[in-house]
Amino acid sequence: MKIARSLKVILLLATAHAALANPQTAPPSPATPPPPASPQSPGALTAAEQAAGWRLLFDGKTTQNWRGYKKPAFPEKGWRVEDGSLRCQAGGGGGDIITTEQFGDFELTLEWKVAEKANSGIMYRVAEKHDTAWQTGPEYQILDDAGHGAEPTDMHAAGSLYDLYAPAPEKVCKPTGQFNQTRILSRDGLLQHWLNGVKIVECRTDTQEWKDKIAASKFASYEGFGVLPKGHIALQDHGNDVWFRNIRVRDLSAPLPKEVKLFNGKDMTGWVAHLDGNGKLEDVWSVKDGIIICKGNPAGYIRTAADYTNYVLKLEWRFSPITKQAGNSGVLLRVQAPDKVWPKSVEAQLQSASAGDFWNIDEFAMKTAPERLNGRNTKKTHFAERPLGEWNEYEIIVDHAKITLNVNGETLNEAWDVGELPGKIALQSEGAEIHFRNIRLAPID
Repeated sequence: MKIARSLKVILLLATAHAALANPQTAPPSPATPPPPASPQSPGALTAAEQAAGWRLLFDGKTTQNWRGYKKPAFPEKGWRVEDGSLRCQAGGGGGDIITTEQFGDFELTLEWKVAEKANSGIMYRVAEKHDTAWQTGPEYQILDDAGHGAEPTDMHAAGSLYDLYAPAPEKVCKPTGQFNQTRILSRDGLLQHWLNGVKIVECRTDTQEWKDKIAASKFASYEGFGVLPKGHIALQDHGNDVWFRNIRVRDLSAPLPKEVKLFNGKDMTGWVAHLDGNGKLEDVWSVKDGIIICKGNPAGYIRTAADYTNYVLKLEWRFSPITKQAGNSGVLLRVQAPDKVWPKSVEAQLQSASAGDFWNIDEFAMKTAPERLNGRNTKKTHFAERPLGEWNEYEIIVDHAKITLNVNGETLNEAWDVGELPGKIALQSEGAEIHFRNIRLAPID
């Protein structure tokens, strides 16, 4: 980006110090949204969602992805499809239902609503070992809090990780008869519960704390509870009226649909370097153990040889795990000729403590939230990076006139009315050692 390097270093140190000193700072008010998209029919997936690996577990019409717990088929009573929703009927006696597939690392989203005083749950990594699904699968609680006299932050309230972790006080749950939006993310030991766009539970399932929580809970006597590497997703029949719809999942350990690997894990095939002072690629960039290592000097970038227009891009980055020193870099999108430092493009920032920021380079056509825009920089909504030296993931959705930046599974920024130009994808060398791996994309048809 075209600012004096000394000023940028000052900004880097100041912002890194502030964010790292207080990484739990609450996010500011939501971004000003782009113009609304055309409404989708219930259960429909956009082309971008499909490219990102999402698929339907319930299409609003059929129950083909579900069966009864410990049963070969879907229950003949107690559950029915109703107005695009999957309804559990009060007193119907259908029992819990589970997905026909099993999932390890996954992301699940759905909507649910309950009748007064209703109780239910979503279990995951369920095995058919015991009498019920909850005896092996951790539970995202579904509840009419008010009807049960439960405090919103009770260990058994809506959104809690039942009997293990209470929901955060920021939780917002809609009243009975209205649909709530749930998201569950489980990956590499990290587990998150979200409710209506707010993260309300975050913990790790690969720690002694997790084992201690289970040992102190009612689940202690059930072999396999909370420790299975994969299992079914279950919807609970607790004897009450509950409705589920828009049930979607993606397997986070699977390749993206039509995945294109931009880095082969061995060498720099497919990449072209442009560096200050006519530097050579091998002077700055190297590959070791499936990781691209950038020394950071001289300034410049590597870019793809090919052009890409609409795609879902995923990559992981970290700063040096040895020095754990804060640094700067970025992912440049829709890079336009000529090569220069820096080329016309949209930058997804990787400066320490600023991942999720946008930089508009060379007056690229785009709009962002005006309340977070300062010159060419649009600040992220909140902080979502891992500690220095640990791996982070960027998921960047470049979808026609819209770009979305997701850091470690959290949406931090959006741009709209973006110039839809074919261009390169570039990774910056900008003064600090930084590592990249697992760089791949899926085209959006």
